[in-house]
Amino acid sequence: MKIRTGIGYDVHQLKEGLPLWLGGIQVPHSKGLVGHSDADVLIHAICDALLGAAALGDIGKHFPDTDPAYKGIDSKVLLRNVCNLLADKGWHIGNVDAILCMQKPKVAAYIPTMRQTLADVMQMDIDDISVKATTTEHLGFEGREEGISAIANVLINK
Repeated sequence: MKIRTGIGYDVHQLKEGLPLWLGGIQVPHSKGLVGHSDADVLIHAICDALLGAAALGDIGKHFPDTDPAYKGIDSKVLLRNVCNLLADKGWHIGNVDAILCMQKPKVAAYIPTMRQTLADVMQMDIDDISVKATTTEHLGFEGREEGISAIANVLINK
């Protein structure tokens, strides 16, 4: 059996009046993330972790922000496509462990729905997906509420 791990990182700027998509769900907030797609920073980090673990490049290689086909796209579509790419290469996803870094909004109440949404998209058991959130104690761009970052770690095998 071959086992690999991957790490993904993504960051997007927050802006007033945009919808906030995190983990495939819309979270109520006065600000949303700026991006070519729906800017779901959590899903983008997971995509990069999966692609990196399988040595398939990164999200920008597969879904470039210069391609109008991806303008405003639901990041769940990108994640499903990444999962299909891995499956085509014979990889199985063992688990996902991810963290959102942001000052606001507080998302603890939304994490179970994020996990279920990710599990549905990735066709995995919810118990194999962990999502956590942390503040940066008002430090850095996350602490100043200028943006949100996410880090994901995955295990794949074949």
